[in-house]
Amino acid sequence: MNDAAPQNHDISRRSVLWTAGAAGAGIGIGGLGTGNAAAAEQAGAERAAPQGPPPQRKGRTMIGVPFQRRSAVRVGLIGLGNRGGSMIDLYLAVPGVRVVALCDPVKAKTEAAAAKVKAAGQDAPAVYVNGDHDYEHLLRRGDIDFVHIATPWDTHFEITKAALLNGVHAGVECPASMRLDQLWELVDLSERTRRHCMQLENCCYGRNEMRVLRMAHAGKFGELLHGAGAYIHDLRGLMFDPTYYEGPWRRLWHTRLLGDLYPTHGFGPVANYMDVNRGDRVVSIVSVGSPARGLAEYRAAHMPAGDPSYKESYVESDRTISLLQTAKGRVIRLEHDVSTPHPYSRINSLGGTKGLFEDYPERIYLEPDQHDDNWGDFGKYADWDHWLWKEHANPPGGHGGMDYMLVYRLMQCMRLGLVPDFDVYDAAVWSAPVPLSHQSMKAHGAPQPIPDFTRGEWHRARSGVDSEKPAEA
Repeated sequence: MNDAAPQNHDISRRSVLWTAGAAGAGIGIGGLGTGNAAAAEQAGAERAAPQGPPPQRKGRTMIGVPFQRRSAVRVGLIGLGNRGGSMIDLYLAVPGVRVVALCDPVKAKTEAAAAKVKAAGQDAPAVYVNGDHDYEHLLRRGDIDFVHIATPWDTHFEITKAALLNGVHAGVECPASMRLDQLWELVDLSERTRRHCMQLENCCYGRNEMRVLRMAHAGKFGELLHGAGAYIHDLRGLMFDPTYYEGPWRRLWHTRLLGDLYPTHGFGPVANYMDVNRGDRVVSIVSVGSPARGLAEYRAAHMPAGDPSYKESYVESDRTISLLQTAKGRVIRLEHDVSTPHPYSRINSLGGTKGLFEDYPERIYLEPDQHDDNWGDFGKYADWDHWLWKEHANPPGGHGGMDYMLVYRLMQCMRLGLVPDFDVYDAAVWSAPVPLSHQSMKAHGAPQPIPDFTRGEWHRARSGVDSEKPAEA
């Protein structure tokens, strides 16, 4: 799932095994339904325990590795719920893309998605609906160039791993994994199989984010000092809706981990501003959190007596605040809150020696343009828009067009044989605050080291989302 911004979704059921059942796989959730918060916390701690880096690289770096050029990109989609069911429309809208295979255990969803493919004038796609692991058959077809994985968080790692081992480039929704050891394994697999593994972080392609990125790289903010990002979105009603998340898989994570469950929407754009993995890197994280009260209070006010949710004990902080330090001394603040009343915000701020930008609402203060403590109009900086937004001023799809920009640019890179805008090292770094914020909070705010997933390659300056427009479309 990816909930970058509020929007309406079709509410339909996902396989029980892909939600409630899969949510417990490998976590030891026997005590999670008992109301025992200590047992729940221990289960999360065991799952999230940091692991040291592998002793040596198992393959050549994937930094700077281009896709193989192709005339058409053959795409498979695994998971056709709220997220995957909407993303298929965007793949069908991009020239040079063929949707050849679809997978979801709920047959009606797969049939509806297949109908969209045929309505777009493409050949009927192959469908895979026979249980939790039918995605394995999709990935073994031999005619899939790229797979979009839009399933519950618990399944991301295993499906992404299977894709890489079958020679398929993988794009996975946020986060890539909830465990540090699995993030390392994805890095190793990408390097060994020579296939890219990408975190499909749509917020990196937001219009404001891309404008700020270009301005930052042009020196408009001076020397960069600090930034902030967040996922603040009141999801209480949706998490207790029996059909929206099609089972309690997302809510159950609040019984397992203490820290930031969904850092990438805020972290990815700020990491891009600061060239993380491209000249700087994050080296440590310190996390603190408020008490966990919001979900229990909402349950008491809205759920009937006897509802199964009353067996759950919530330990994940209502508001988690993390401070990350970079090798260059910069500071990144991340926040997460989906359990209390609050207008939607990703914060999205960046500050330097010449001024700052803050979002929600958007405002800017740059010397010499602004003075006397009066915010400036960010709209006046539209000339700094990324070339993607200049070419596609009114993109289709949800989340203000950022979903389409993500798909369009990724497919363009694959079709033209370009280096992707981000890679497995970005996926690992952006997802690492999930387990590490938990560990820091368990240790009463003790700093936790963030691994160098690039194994020293972060020193090299290189391009990313702030890309040059290719000579051919």
